[in-house]
Amino acid sequence: MKSVFLKEIRGFFSSLIAYIVIIVFLIITGLLTWVFKNNTFELGYSNLDILFFWAPAVFIFLISAITMRSFSDEKKAGTLEILITKPLTDFQIVFGKYFAGLVLVALVLLPTLIYFYTIYQLGDPVGNIDTGATWGSYIGLLWLGSIYVSIGLFSSSLTDNSIVAFMLSFFFCLVMYIAFDLIGEVSWFSGIDYYVQWIGINAHYQSIRRGVLDTRDLIYFISTTLMFLWFTKAKLESRK
Repeated sequence: MKSVFLKEIRGFFSSLIAYIVIIVFLIITGLLTWVFKNNTFELGYSNLDILFFWAPAVFIFLISAITMRSFSDEKKAGTLEILITKPLTDFQIVFGKYFAGLVLVALVLLPTLIYFYTIYQLGDPVGNIDTGATWGSYIGLLWLGSIYVSIGLFSSSLTDNSIVAFMLSFFFCLVMYIAFDLIGEVSWFSGIDYYVQWIGINAHYQSIRRGVLDTRDLIYFISTTLMFLWFTKAKLESRK
């Protein structure tokens, strides 16, 4: 698994894609947080709610772009068969690629700590910010990124075309993040709207954003991530 992990990390940083998506993420979130209408200065509150509101949506684009080549390029180049024949289990291959993607997500979030430091210093008095909710939101973004990465890997395993993999990942992530919230608001589901929305990612992300690490939310993020990783493994096995 370590060899696959290191190979993926080297692959990320030897291409322009990793740098482009990181820069695009920081530019978009920076503009939304500090420049565009209803930015942090205009709201006048010492928090990063705007960043954590928009980041999950921007993540869909970012992580889909990061993961779209994970298996599709291997298939296209014919190196996937070589990788499978190495003394590695399918889960080791999948988890190696998964952890590499998750590390890149963490690296993308790291520069945004500058935003936190800025808000911390601008608070009146200095430090007047809900640090518990802020760190909870960062943890929520990492867990959300975990599911997105697993969905991206699964999407990439379905095709040898990286653009198609990107579109599939974008669609699946969007459905998992917001579709169940919208479905739960339909009058037909008025009696079970809570359970419908609970299937989606957003309900659990918003729960963690409040600074409370509920065991049910952690179980959801872990089990959903493992489910899509298992789907990816099953797709790899089907090629043998």
